[in-house]
Amino acid sequence: MDRMYRVAVLGGGSFGTVIGNMIAENGHEVRLWLRNTARAAQINAERENAEYLPGYTLSDHLQAYAELEQAVENVDLVFVAVPSASFREVVADLQHRVTPDTVIISLTKGIEACGFKLMSQVLREEMPGHPIGVLSGPNLAREIAAGHISGSVIASELPEVTRLVHDLLHCRSFLIFSSHDMFGVELGGALKNVYAILAGIGASLSFGENTVGMLLTRSLAEMSRFAVHMGANPMTFLGLSGVGDLVVTCSSPLSRNYRVGMALAEGEGLESVLAGMDQVAEGINTLALLKREADRREVEMPLVQGLYQMLHEKQPVEAVFNAMMSTEEAQDVEFVVR
Repeated sequence: MDRMYRVAVLGGGSFGTVIGNMIAENGHEVRLWLRNTARAAQINAERENAEYLPGYTLSDHLQAYAELEQAVENVDLVFVAVPSASFREVVADLQHRVTPDTVIISLTKGIEACGFKLMSQVLREEMPGHPIGVLSGPNLAREIAAGHISGSVIASELPEVTRLVHDLLHCRSFLIFSSHDMFGVELGGALKNVYAILAGIGASLSFGENTVGMLLTRSLAEMSRFAVHMGANPMTFLGLSGVGDLVVTCSSPLSRNYRVGMALAEGEGLESVLAGMDQVAEGINTLALLKREADRREVEMPLVQGLYQMLHEKQPVEAVFNAMMSTEEAQDVEFVVR
């Protein structure tokens, strides 16, 4: 890349930090925005986000800010990495602080409660006319920070956006692939969080490898079935943002949603589980929204229904899980290319 870009990353959690630092290590100016003034000062002084990524040294090209106006002044791109519940508020505050050609990329894997809206839809409403994109994939921040080879998908309707994000982030250990299906990429990132809770429950109940295989494939079928009703391409779910992200979050204790499932199966109450977490487990919020939207659209989602019964109707976890996994469906593969 011939020029240096000015980039803002909004959200000082683990993923926002690691994405910002990779861009900074590629030689670009990065401003990491977070609401906590003391933590911003600590990051700048110690070159480390000790709360979320202890031991991960941050580039000198990255500076933390607690004031949004300073963080986004004269930037070329903004990556938004805040929880879905805060996404619209942050983006709306951003609207009059950047130029109309500023590229806005969502890193948030979630769904807005009001109207079941994806983050790209929120961006279109709050930042009309801006070039936008979404980034998603099997991206556990601690593994990226440790230098393990990882991959992600940048999705946008504009090829120049996918090329730019590729060039900003690509490095030896972080590979970037492109897609035009923003809805599919977003839905993969948001919906897999629900099934990661189920996987954590199953792991705590000591299910076998055969059950793991069935749970993952039925989850993938259920996700893609719903996504088609939302206008996404089911083939997107065969990629990194679909099956790739699903496999990682359904098999790793590093996944917050997976840990929620394990704790629930061990008898810990949902409120207690969430109170002990330092970052949002998006799957909890997504579950109720997804169940309501699936009912409205009359999409069959037995795994979502079963998890909802466990979490919100207080039905016995083990009994519901076993009944759910013992239910046959009429078809194995629904979207067959003939």
